[in-house]
Amino acid sequence: MDKKPLIGILMLDTNFDRPRGDIGNPETYAFPVAYQVIDHATTDRVIKLGDTRLIEPFIKGAKVLENKGVKAITTSCGFLALFQKEIQRELRVPFYSSSLIQIPLVQQITGGMIGVITARRSSLTQTHFQSVDAHHTPIAIAGMDDMPAFTNAILNETNILDRKAVALEMQQVTLRLLAKNPMMKAIVLECTNMPPYKSAIREVTRLPIFDINTLTEYVVYGLSDFKV
Repeated sequence: MDKKPLIGILMLDTNFDRPRGDIGNPETYAFPVAYQVIDHATTDRVIKLGDTRLIEPFIKGAKVLENKGVKAITTSCGFLALFQKEIQRELRVPFYSSSLIQIPLVQQITGGMIGVITARRSSLTQTHFQSVDAHHTPIAIAGMDDMPAFTNAILNETNILDRKAVALEMQQVTLRLLAKNPMMKAIVLECTNMPPYKSAIREVTRLPIFDINTLTEYVVYGLSDFKV
């Protein structure tokens, strides 16, 4: 196997457990990846504030990854959709900031409303969708705002990650979304920390589920002969 990294990943400045399936765990991928932590890019600044002062540090971090020879770059937070165009235009390699980029494609494939599960519903705005040209797609959104195991471990970093509790919370939010939107055709997970719980979500729905990892594998197929 070629050990040169295929995908570069810009990481928020966080410190919580990342099980396999999480973008921050290199064992998630069958291909080599390279990480670049962006100092002071906290969840508060990225998710709650949408702090534009972080654009330049993310660009600088992305250029470090470019110099390592990666073929494409992504990020560890779907809320960075907000800066997709600002970062992408400064890079030589393809850049996909967020799982939300998939929404128009998923809608074309499935032909119906797309459900979005996000880390924090109260922070996900129309501007995030506009930034990745997903604002014309019919969507329904549910968040983990009132789910303490997820929020305290991943957003607040005050508790140790309880995977079983988070899995149950993911199921609860999925069922709530389905109950309110029975015509939904697929689910897109905004948050890159949610893929470890896809199997739990599949226990309560047969809908297709797309996330940052499905998008990353799609990109890898387009950029390389590596077999995912």
